[in-house]
Amino acid sequence: MYNSIVLVKQVPDTTNISGQVMKEDGTVNRSKLPAIFNFEDRVALEFALQVKDRCGGKVIAVTMGPPRASDVLRECLYMGADEAYLITDRKFAGADTLATSYVLSEAIKKIGSADLIFAGRQAIDGDTAQVGPQTAEKLGIPQITYVEEILDISERTVRVKKKIDGGYEILESQLPVLLTVLKDAAEPRPFSAKRLMAYKGAKSLLELEKLAEGNSLLYTDKLVYEYKNRSLFIPTLTAEDLHIDVARCGIKGSPTKVYEVESVVLTGSKPMRFENSKAGMLSLVDMLMEDRILG
Repeated sequence: MYNSIVLVKQVPDTTNISGQVMKEDGTVNRSKLPAIFNFEDRVALEFALQVKDRCGGKVIAVTMGPPRASDVLRECLYMGADEAYLITDRKFAGADTLATSYVLSEAIKKIGSADLIFAGRQAIDGDTAQVGPQTAEKLGIPQITYVEEILDISERTVRVKKKIDGGYEILESQLPVLLTVLKDAAEPRPFSAKRLMAYKGAKSLLELEKLAEGNSLLYTDKLVYEYKNRSLFIPTLTAEDLHIDVARCGIKGSPTKVYEVESVVLTGSKPMRFENSKAGMLSLVDMLMEDRILG
């Protein structure tokens, strides 16, 4: 049996960004966009579930984000994850990849050892592809990125197919190891209707606290006890729970700084008309080549 931890992330849906969701400084107003499950992380979860199907073990989903990130953890449970952890704290806000990987590595140590740690190659809201590798470095374990397929797991090693420019590599690593996977590496399985019905009521500590605040007859401690007994409790880990150095978290622990933000506004130039003839087409091609659009 092999136990897996999957790093997942809730991201803003950037497929339909318009001027209405852009701030004056050129950054995205995340509150104006729907939050979705980062697709490559969903594929990473599928990889972990496939290992569980083949070899047994359990799958634990972990996300770092605001309280509403519990939504993606429920989706992980619907797909087949056995446990889910929410890592959230105001001290974590504004973290770059260095601070994020620090918190994630400490959370993994707190949760317990895993044979395999999976993550998507990158998140659509950052496109850095750094969090997975940096987390592996802080854990002191090997890493393989751009994984397309797990070929074999035997004894204490894993053999995978990694995509590279112009081809692929077959690599083998000792366990534990962190693997980042590509979005086309697998088709994530749909939600299980049975698991959706079972876990749709799963809640994190912060969600239970909110329930108790709105009803004087409810008490957080009793709610936590009840939800744990029903296997519907999503544990929440804060900076205090992880006993970490807050100077290495959030904005304080993020050396990455935005040098300049530039708003690019695309405007139409004077329209040009080309005759529907061979001469007109050649004229168009010449112009495109002159502008280095073609050629």
